[in-house]
Amino acid sequence: MGPVWNGGNSGEREQLRSCYRESLALAAEYGCETVAFPLISAGVYGYPRAEALRVAADVCMEFLQDHDMMIYIVIFDSAALAVSEKLFSDVRRYIDDNYVKANSDSESFRRRRMMGNAVPMKREDSACLLMPMEAEICEESSVPADLERAIAQIDESFSQMLLRKIDEKGMTDSQCYKKANIDRKLFSKIRSDPGYRPKKITVIAFAAALELTIDETRDMLMKAGFALSRSSKFDIIVEYLITNRIYDIFEMNEVLFSFDQPLIGG
Repeated sequence: MGPVWNGGNSGEREQLRSCYRESLALAAEYGCETVAFPLISAGVYGYPRAEALRVAADVCMEFLQDHDMMIYIVIFDSAALAVSEKLFSDVRRYIDDNYVKANSDSESFRRRRMMGNAVPMKREDSACLLMPMEAEICEESSVPADLERAIAQIDESFSQMLLRKIDEKGMTDSQCYKKANIDRKLFSKIRSDPGYRPKKITVIAFAAALELTIDETRDMLMKAGFALSRSSKFDIIVEYLITNRIYDIFEMNEVLFSFDQPLIGG
């Protein structure tokens, strides 16, 4: 059951909020760990789908402040999303400027390799065929002879950086993982294991929850063994959102969904 849309002046918004609140309260009463909702009233009842999604997200986030439950909001197509035309256009332009350029550079590199425009660099124990830039990196790199000493120089892990950043931001653990839309059990695994290797979408969710800069985000990704690539639409979109300080998980996921990319969070 849900309210029928009558133009928005008949208390439909509060009625819709009540539908979700009462349903979630009932799910909690029955001890449900997971619940999935369609967009209530967004079908034949005529409630605008973008507005219906925003109401659902707001009520669910309020509920999760005091409860541990996995809540799914089921969306069947991008028409339900509330991404503004300007934001969508800005992201599209950013993708065009960066994704196309990255692929163009990659194609140029491939052609140079096929034409044999490479520089052979000999070393004492082996030979490597490198492009000029690669050769420079290779020459500057030094591999420690003592493996134990090299391991002893290991940097802080993703888990350690995450906990440090939570403290620096003055947040509690629960504030952080809830803002990141991460399950408490997953956060507990990360906290208890300094060497935990999360998924890339999890790292980005925490970066958004902590409102990190793009450089801090890259650093956190590196701690987990990832990077932002100009040859990935997902990465380019994430870079745009964080650079422009768009940190709301739902808004970020709306943009990602609009471009058929994976969603971030738990």
